[in-house]
Amino acid sequence: MAQQTTSADVVIVGSGIVGSLMAEKLALSGLSVMILEGGPRIDRNQVVARFRHETNKSDFMAPYPYNDWAPEPRKDNGYFQQEGPVPYSASYIRGVGGTSWHWAGMAWRYLPNDFQLQSKYGVGRDWPFSYDDLEPFYYEAEVKMGVSGPLNNGSPRTKPFPMEPVTPSWAHQRVRDRLAPLGFEVTTNTSARNSRNYDGRPACCGNNNCMPVCPIDAQYHGGISAQAAERAGAKIITEAVVYKIEHGADDKIQAVHYYTPNKESHRVTGKIFVLAANAIETPKLMLMSTSDKFANGIGNSNDMVGRNLCDHPRTKVSFDVDEEIWPGRGPVSEYSIQSERDGDWRGEEAAFRIDFSNSNPVAGVTSKLISQGVYGKDLIAGIRQQSSVTLGLKNIVEQLSDPNNRVMLGDRRDSLGIPNPKFYFSVDDYTRRGNARARRVFQEIAEGLGGTNIKFMDENKFSLANHITGTLGMGNNRATTVCNGEGRSHDHENLFLAGTGVLPTVATVNSTLTAVAVGLRTAEFIMEDLA
Repeated sequence: MAQQTTSADVVIVGSGIVGSLMAEKLALSGLSVMILEGGPRIDRNQVVARFRHETNKSDFMAPYPYNDWAPEPRKDNGYFQQEGPVPYSASYIRGVGGTSWHWAGMAWRYLPNDFQLQSKYGVGRDWPFSYDDLEPFYYEAEVKMGVSGPLNNGSPRTKPFPMEPVTPSWAHQRVRDRLAPLGFEVTTNTSARNSRNYDGRPACCGNNNCMPVCPIDAQYHGGISAQAAERAGAKIITEAVVYKIEHGADDKIQAVHYYTPNKESHRVTGKIFVLAANAIETPKLMLMSTSDKFANGIGNSNDMVGRNLCDHPRTKVSFDVDEEIWPGRGPVSEYSIQSERDGDWRGEEAAFRIDFSNSNPVAGVTSKLISQGVYGKDLIAGIRQQSSVTLGLKNIVEQLSDPNNRVMLGDRRDSLGIPNPKFYFSVDDYTRRGNARARRVFQEIAEGLGGTNIKFMDENKFSLANHITGTLGMGNNRATTVCNGEGRSHDHENLFLAGTGVLPTVATVNSTLTAVAVGLRTAEFIMEDLA
């Protein structure tokens, strides 16, 4: 027997870091808030134990539970369908707290010029509001998440970071000191990682497995956000796979419908609805929710839902430094170079940030040596020598919006009969030129560190960063965007969109902090509506 219809002032689909922090803010204002999460609750201790015993430590999804009634992309599981020409790959977690369970904690702000890309450089899209409009919400997000970083990172601040950066590792110090005379300023990354006890959580102790999970919660994640939302009074219903959005004659959203794992259907009504699943699952849900009036899906009268998919189609290099720097101590992503994030050349080729990998290379080095037939004492010596000098770099490169790059409904279905996502994805010459320039900068850096055994990634291949943006893009032009600057759907006045999908541009940094800031700003408009 189906349960009785439930209701709340605000119904949020998705318990990730954005949806949960919005829920906390809304609940603290006195509103009743219900979060519908398709996946189960996640126990950090169980994830840590699984990771400890996992043989493939590079598979960041392996420690997390998989459910066929709330599927997610796993290696070779066929959840994503591809139409080419570039395969679109991403990994995300469907469970309480969402994908930031296995992120690297990077919490960068955009630059002011990132908000006016079209008006300043003649490419891409402008935002419907400015950096200054978002700045107080950036700070609100940083306080919630416990963000630290250097002040001189190009993003203006009205208040200092909540805490000082984590102490730099030896590799960070040596790379910084050696590259400085060559004109490269190596800076500590801004990150949601405790450098001291903060918000009841301990300081980072350098476990170096921030991805796939911080074993001590020194690194912030959406699971912590979800706990905060529940403490504030929000209710989370887990294993609730939303499959339909229902509107009324006035086009306002009246309810959402969800399945339990055994396909029992439930209906939830509310005054305001927020879609905060992620930049793939949210447009998929909107495209599924068709009606006589909205034949292409909820919020999709202009056929823009799912379009303008962007990521960071980055390139990489690895080489051996001419001294022992011992990467793998401290956070996995610790330091970077910012000088290529903005400039007049941006009208012709993509900007980028250069990120140094601080992941422990021992597993990869060991596998390579064994495949070469090295054993015994030679293997031990080889592991020690190679893992002490190996260094990897990647660029976080800008991609321009293209409506042809999109999320669509696939023709395969999961155990509940819900379609999987299908993609068309390409990489234009603007981004390719940015990657070409990055390879030239990589060469200078490698030479400055006495690099040998330099190995560049194939220039015709791309390593996507899992920074999914654009599919729900906000803007003032109703013909080309999905929601306005408040996050409000152009088609439905009580439907709000949140998460990385609403970001009009991908810029040169990880998208999480900006998505949280925009979500907290959207929460203000929701509170005004219900005041």
